[in-house]
Amino acid sequence: MTNENSKLILTALGAAAAGAALAIGIMKMAEKNKHKYQPSQSRLFRPPVFMNDQIGESKENISRHESEASLLFPHNHEEKMRRRVATRYYIEEENNTPRDSVTVKVPATSANVGPGYDCLGIAVDLWSEVTVERADKFEITAEGEGADQMPRDETNYLVVGMKAAFEASGKPLPVLKYHVVSRIPYARGLGSSSAAIVAGIVAGLVLAGHRLPCWGSEALLQIAASIEGHPDNVAPVIYGGIQLGIHNGTRWLTERVPCPPGLQMVMFIPDFLGETSDARGVLDSAITREEAAYNIGRAAFLVHSFCTNNLDNLKWGVQDKLHQPQRGSKLYKYLYPMIAAAESAGACCSYLSGAGPTVMALTSGASGDIFAQREKERTDIHVARAMMKVAKDFGIEGKLLVTNVVTEGARVVKVMPPFSTGGITYRDNI
Repeated sequence: MTNENSKLILTALGAAAAGAALAIGIMKMAEKNKHKYQPSQSRLFRPPVFMNDQIGESKENISRHESEASLLFPHNHEEKMRRRVATRYYIEEENNTPRDSVTVKVPATSANVGPGYDCLGIAVDLWSEVTVERADKFEITAEGEGADQMPRDETNYLVVGMKAAFEASGKPLPVLKYHVVSRIPYARGLGSSSAAIVAGIVAGLVLAGHRLPCWGSEALLQIAASIEGHPDNVAPVIYGGIQLGIHNGTRWLTERVPCPPGLQMVMFIPDFLGETSDARGVLDSAITREEAAYNIGRAAFLVHSFCTNNLDNLKWGVQDKLHQPQRGSKLYKYLYPMIAAAESAGACCSYLSGAGPTVMALTSGASGDIFAQREKERTDIHVARAMMKVAKDFGIEGKLLVTNVVTEGARVVKVMPPFSTGGITYRDNI
């Protein structure tokens, strides 16, 4: 072996020994500091937590959660709210006082919006008011729209919602008196049933002195949608605005879709009732792949149009093959002629509201109070006249109503004893 080869071998052996020593040193350092540098497994893989699972959680567990997941990003609003509730739940318990009477306002809704069958709905600035109070005798009184057709027994959806609220509170249902001032047309495709359900639940929770978690669970939505069977009406009644709802296999979820500014709602409301059972009965039990693809594309296009304020695309987005053609051909012959007339007169789009018989048109151009704005800057009057002409041609009696999308949902407007106490006054001094 030459001297040169010996030098190369010695150099290689030295480098290997140095590398091994360095590796051993790093391993010892890592072992010594593994608890300091190893990320928490729960921080990386944290299971979803429902807010109502945290009520009554021990302070030790709360502290453990805080230390395990101290890093929060701006989008972690659910986790932020979970921590806030977990540290303040005892305050809520102190404020849960049963009430003697309560008055709740709930908005009308326009569901489906074309292709969004059973999953998309809009809150309409048209309100009913319900007052419920403890009494010696069960009674339901009503005035206004549909008061004559409204059930006066326990089948009324107000009572159904009330029972659900007291069941959620774990308290027995007391004897109650209900009074309804209805401004939502009954059985016309404007969500009168869903409004009654939500009004009953909200009123019941207040009377029972019980509150439900929202962030991470939407407990009120779960109760209402389980009664209704789908979220397209109850979600906008609860939250207002344009709501998109689904069921994820475990619970109902809903998200707000942005509403373009300046929208108005022009609706033709026929004098005759539209029973949801009849409207569902005319639907086909099977759909083709082509029809499914058609509606998926339109629904996506519709939501995108709302999100981007592209009002010109709304008329394509509301097109549908799942329910409007069947209902138009078998129940409402005036539907498609009225849709065509409304859009020709300048409406952004037009569709069958809910299960009908109301036909809804969305128009743009409103800015502030419309009665202070020049008529030629808006399109609502032209659209309304065009829709009324079609109704006259078909011999359909009804009324034309112009209103707006409302961004607020159900709310308490009066309660005894009041929530406003001490130095805190709530809106309407409730």
